[in-house]
Amino acid sequence: MNSKLYLYSFLAQFRLLKKSYTAKIFLVAFLGTHVPLLTLIVSFVTSNSYSWEMAVQVLLTALVATLVGTVTTLYTLRYLLAPVIATSAALQEYLQSQKLPKLPTKFTDEVGTLMADTSQTLYKLDELIHQITYYDNLTGLPNRDLFSDRLYNYVSNSHNQQQLVAVLVLGIDDFVDISHGLEPETLNLLLRAVAQRLTSHQEKTDILAFLGQDEFAIARTDLISFEGVVKLSELLVAIVGKPFSINGQQIHITASIGITINSVGEQANVEQLLQQAHMALYQAKQQGRGQHKFYSPQLNAQLQERLALENDLHEALERGEMIVYYQPLVDLRTKEITALEALVRWQHPTRGLVSPGQFIPIAENNGLIVPIGEWVLRTACAQNRTWQLAGIPPIRISVNLSARQFEQPNLVEVVRQTLAQTGLSATYLELEVTESFLMGNVQQSIKTLKQLRELGVWIALDDFGTGYSSLNYLKSFPVHMLKIDRSFVQDVTVNPESAAVTNAVIALAQSLQLKITAEGVETQEQLNYLQTQGCQEAQGYYFGIPSPAEKITDILKANCPQMAA
Repeated sequence: MNSKLYLYSFLAQFRLLKKSYTAKIFLVAFLGTHVPLLTLIVSFVTSNSYSWEMAVQVLLTALVATLVGTVTTLYTLRYLLAPVIATSAALQEYLQSQKLPKLPTKFTDEVGTLMADTSQTLYKLDELIHQITYYDNLTGLPNRDLFSDRLYNYVSNSHNQQQLVAVLVLGIDDFVDISHGLEPETLNLLLRAVAQRLTSHQEKTDILAFLGQDEFAIARTDLISFEGVVKLSELLVAIVGKPFSINGQQIHITASIGITINSVGEQANVEQLLQQAHMALYQAKQQGRGQHKFYSPQLNAQLQERLALENDLHEALERGEMIVYYQPLVDLRTKEITALEALVRWQHPTRGLVSPGQFIPIAENNGLIVPIGEWVLRTACAQNRTWQLAGIPPIRISVNLSARQFEQPNLVEVVRQTLAQTGLSATYLELEVTESFLMGNVQQSIKTLKQLRELGVWIALDDFGTGYSSLNYLKSFPVHMLKIDRSFVQDVTVNPESAAVTNAVIALAQSLQLKITAEGVETQEQLNYLQTQGCQEAQGYYFGIPSPAEKITDILKANCPQMAA
């Protein structure tokens, strides 16, 4: 290729020819047509065969004929070069303004093929750029930009100023936990399946888009009444709540929806509508699963409150505002305290005691849960060792591991160093893991659990029965105990389904020779039922609320007859 471009590269070195391909062609054509004339002039000058009069006459005739031929040739070449010049101009215009060319495609020679191929390539490139720019690659749905453009155009061009437009943002509940519990490929297939269901239930005038992560936006432009958007929300929640079959696996999810309604005559822009719907979605998720919530100005104030809380949380650990409360776990046969669960609390300087339900989700989202979790681990181990040195009989201390903590590559080393620094024997440390995030990478989870178990710590599977795992994997997880989730215990005496799940978990634990702990015990009836079914250990407000270390110290002393005496 370089050898074929030699002449072109050579001519491009000259300043007058550098930026013009036409000038290069004209120069070569001019020299080509004048070489014969120059040769003739030299021949006449050096020859004595003709008289000077004859020589001049011949030279003038040759000169005129050559000039006429040159002008004609160059003029013709200029038009023959027009396809190349037009193709170059079309490419420049597309690069500058994304305007597609109108090049002819009927010619079949080399330059005709060049024009046709250039035109076709630019059309395909434009389609690809449009697809990449305005559509989500995973779901195939329009993205946020295209959603905003379409809704803006609709609102701007509508002639019915009384018409209502509803913007809904649908988000999958507990998506972080779900993403930890599924393989990335399975998670992608799940999102595509959700997109397909939403697409199949949208009206012709609806605008549907995927906003990213787990959120979808729906704009209903032909809304007649508020009741219509309520029915739409209930329909969307229902269709997403139906089981998904992904690679032979049944996956159950729920979704919540935030809604804002705007009259076409109002000037609120699309981004404001999406922001309002997001605020409503956040509030809906705070109320539980499968909820829908309408935007109101009060939601904006609540969002500002959350942002302020997040800002304060960044420095809470350094300022010593975090504290650890402890809740007893009781042996149902002896009624003695066998363990304590460490529960983090935030003592805010102006807000007072902040509920974990407020700040834990924030910490999980922004990653602060990792340093907070490590601090809780050190504090709980040190406190347990302090109790032992004070003569209190040794018991287990139970510490929750978040999904982000479990994913840290240095988790096992952090636990090992904590035990070494606090002087606590590993046999008195229990780490609680949730089954949902163990399923993210099963083999790695098994490896990490085995390494923790080799240290000598206890491993408890928390919230069992509420996650997304399969019982096939349970026998592979090297755990010591199962914890029955409080949602089953709360109505175990009145709800046959909760009772059936509780009985099944207890039977499963017994068959696998695992300890079983029930969470959320609050009444004597619940306690009696669990004892009847063979549950070994329980915790809940019936036995004691989470309390500071000082109060727990008194309870432990009272639990020990020798120290109480």
